[in-house]
Amino acid sequence: MSSDFINIYKISKPVTKKPKNGMLYVCWMQDGIEGLEIDGKFHENVSNSISFINLNHDWKIFRSNKEQKSGYVMSMNPEVLNNPVLSKLHINELRLFNLDDIPLINLSPGIAKRTEAILEMIDELLGSELNHKNEAILSLLNTFFVYCDGQCNIKSKISDSRSKNTIVYKFKKLVDKFCCEYHEVADYAQLLSITPKYLNECVKEVLGYTAKGIIAEQLLMRSRHKLKFSNQSIKEISYDLGFSSPDYFSSFFKNHTGTTPSSLRKY
Repeated sequence: MSSDFINIYKISKPVTKKPKNGMLYVCWMQDGIEGLEIDGKFHENVSNSISFINLNHDWKIFRSNKEQKSGYVMSMNPEVLNNPVLSKLHINELRLFNLDDIPLINLSPGIAKRTEAILEMIDELLGSELNHKNEAILSLLNTFFVYCDGQCNIKSKISDSRSKNTIVYKFKKLVDKFCCEYHEVADYAQLLSITPKYLNECVKEVLGYTAKGIIAEQLLMRSRHKLKFSNQSIKEISYDLGFSSPDYFSSFFKNHTGTTPSSLRKY
């Protein structure tokens, strides 16, 4: 698969312009981005998001901070999305590029790390002469789109007022960082300088979940990983995750999963 069909560019210039016409673009804008201009209109607050831009739009990405990561641009020939590997997706990703309103997705912190690795692997394969590299690239593209469509991501349109999306994104980053220290919605609301009620309202509107549910989800994910892949005792795990006692941890785990930590560890 040549660069005529797919290519990946690192955002390194103060202004990154649309490289050429006739291509679809996936722009992953990280912390070092000031804004995105679409057809002459400037949009701010787009850092830490992925935008899907069809071939009809002109665009520019403005970099603000050389010290922070700026992200990547992936160009694709529209024919790539007709490949049977990508057409098997439950969500037809063509719709991402066909909407009048340009989709914007804030990836959850864990997913962001994985998508960066995927783009780097695609870039490496494009420059290689490995056997079956085209199949490998298509498989990675498929995985990339599946991650972008994940339920934990925050989806909006670039034309939206994004204040609530921004709050929810910051909340999810805080949960990823502090979930073993803070278990209550009020703790995160205080860090964000908003009320718990408003934080719940934002999370419910943007993600369809409660803020408490997002915290519990992160704790359960870490619990399962430790129970399956660490040699720590259940007592040690409970304290590592910030629970006041092993009994409280076991009760929390069983209430959410229907099984006990010790039962999960057996299988």
